[in-house]
Amino acid sequence: MERKKFLKKSLSAIGLIALSPIANSCNKNDLIGGSGTDTGDSSGSCEVSPVETEGPFPTKTPSSLVSPDIISDRTGIPLTIKITVNNSNNSCAALEGAIVDIWHCDKDGYYSEYGGSGMQQANYSSVHFLRGRQTTDTAGLVTFNSIFPGWYSGRAPHIHVHIYDKNGSSLLVTQIAFPTDICDSVYTTATDFYTRGTQDTSNSSDNVFADSLASELASVSGNVNDGFELKHIITVAA
Repeated sequence: MERKKFLKKSLSAIGLIALSPIANSCNKNDLIGGSGTDTGDSSGSCEVSPVETEGPFPTKTPSSLVSPDIISDRTGIPLTIKITVNNSNNSCAALEGAIVDIWHCDKDGYYSEYGGSGMQQANYSSVHFLRGRQTTDTAGLVTFNSIFPGWYSGRAPHIHVHIYDKNGSSLLVTQIAFPTDICDSVYTTATDFYTRGTQDTSNSSDNVFADSLASELASVSGNVNDGFELKHIITVAA
């Protein structure tokens, strides 16, 4: 909790809280749902992926947002998100029928379904952009069409993920990190969309990813002109 207090005090001092969501509200001290360790590995380890906080902006009614296309009216560089879910209780075989919810901020660092408060000045409480739900296929895969997220002060760029079993019971809440070189490329060259420059918080100093980055760092390919594709493996105990 001391880190949270320090972050809040520091952000207040430089006047950033009114500009973006409060970074310290996405801290490991506030874990919600799931079970596991911080030793999961997106490269193929059969250990459960890290448990992380849902953050201050979880999807309010995810069952109403079943769609592979979550862009809505948001603008930015296209991003295809491919998440594979494996089951640690079955030798990391692909988990068919898992329900996968994702959500992330827009190019300016804002979330839908929230706003008009100190946590997020811009009010997007009546819209639902960049949120969606899909069910894994026989390969354990879900695919979403989205945009490359922006960032907000105190957090590295990220995607939130909540995975449920086929009956709707929570299996894991986690987050996905982006490679720094890809973020730098997007934020410094796609300046018709991303106007804030590079993120102020690195993956290694992020209060969520600092101790679990190897497990949560996605593989991202592509370019600013053609868009990007993100691939990530998440392991749950189902």
